[in-house]
Amino acid sequence: MEQSRRKWSDLTPAQQRGIVVIGTVQVALAAAAWIDLARRPAALVRGPKPAWALVIAVNFVGPVSYFAFGRRRGVS
Repeated sequence: MEQSRRKWSDLTPAQQRGIVVIGTVQVALAAAAWIDLARRPAALVRGPKPAWALVIAVNFVGPVSYFAFGRRRGVS
């Protein structure tokens, strides 16, 4: 059974906007996580920084996981 793939032009304008918004949010979230990881001292990251850099690349789950579980609080 062959499944036909939908083309961008087959989507409604609302669907196209939704995909663009979701993609933009994903990229912004990943960028924020990578910037935070780069600036944060290794002592304030749970686990190895290179591993977190790879995890962040996983759609939504990676950046959310980093922000939820990968960062330690600094001493005030």
